[in-house]
Formats: sequence, structure tokens, C-alpha cells
Amino acid sequence: MKMAKAEVSSLLFLLVTILPLAAQGSRLYSWANQLEESGKDKVTNLQFYFHDTLSGKNPTAVKVAQAADTDKSPTLFGSVFMIDDALTETADPKSKLVGRAQGLYGSSCKEELGLLMAMSFCFEDGPYKDSTISMIGKNSAMNPIREMPIVGGTGMFRMARGYAIAQTHWFDPKTGDAIVGYNVTVVH
Repeated sequence: MKMAKAEVSSLLFLLVTILPLAAQGSRLYSWANQLEESGKDKVTNLQFYFHDTLSGKNPTAVKVAQAADTDKSPTLFGSVFMIDDALTETADPKSKLVGRAQGLYGSSCKEELGLLMAMSFCFEDGPYKDSTISMIGKNSAMNPIREMPIVGGTGMFRMARGYAIAQTHWFDPKTGDAIVGYNVTVVH
């Protein structure tokens, strides 16, 4: 009889403590849920051209801040630019507009032209219309090929991660204007 009471007590203990946890499924805490996996991730590759215009009557990149010694620096160290640059299908500025690069970049290196870039590629055309990809990282602008991380996105690119390869197509050293090709690979 004593054994039966012990078994019943153990059974009741299990029912009171374990069953509510099992009923919650993967919900371990009120603030955290484990979501179901939705299968394999998609991989998307995009190729577009970034038109950075600092000169003329309608610049798409403007200096918004600088350090006291920026004008003495060969790398413009301490300067910050806000951008709203066109993204086009080809290097021709008159080619089809696919979106805009919106954000900022700043000269973050004293010894080289190194830019800290924080921007969203905001797509305005095709299947990715109203979706964005977020990029933040160092751009060693004088290197022929640069790689920067993709850290997120919205819309079709929600939860994106990946990398962007940048290659300068054209640069005017007098004005700072540039056309840069971007090849972006995104897992989402």
C-alpha cells in the first residue's frame, strides 16, 4: 500500500509539473518562442550600379559633418556624408532605375581612404519592389575590389545575411563623383 501511494504521488507530481510544459510545446518562456523551421533558405544574387554624385546642382551625396582637422587630412578623416544615390541596371546613369542607396558613409581611416558605410539598398522595381537590404562595414575605397557585409533586410529580404562585392567602374578625382558596381549575394 505504501508503494502505491508513492507511485500515485510521483504520478501526480509529473502530471502537475511536466504536462503543462508539454502543452506549451516549444514555448519555453512567456517572452521566447521557438519558431518552426520553414525549409531551406533562399539565395539571391543581385547586380546593380551605385551612382554617387557629390557635384553639380543636384548632388545625391552631401557632407553633413566633419572634424576640425578634416580639411588637413588626405583621407578626409572625420567627414560624414548623407546619401540618396540611384541604383541602376547598368553603369549608364540613364539606364533603368532599380532602387536607391539611402544612408550615410564617413571617412573612418587616417592612413587610407576607408569609409564606414551604413546604408539600405531600397528596391523600387521588379519582384523586390519595396524590399530593402542593409549593409554596414568598411569600404577600402581605393582597392579595386571590396567586400562588405549584408546584415539584414525587409520585405522579401527579411532576415537577410550575405555579402556585397563593390568594384569602382568610374571615378572623377576632381569632384569625387563615382559609379560603383555592386554584386550582392543574400541568404534569406
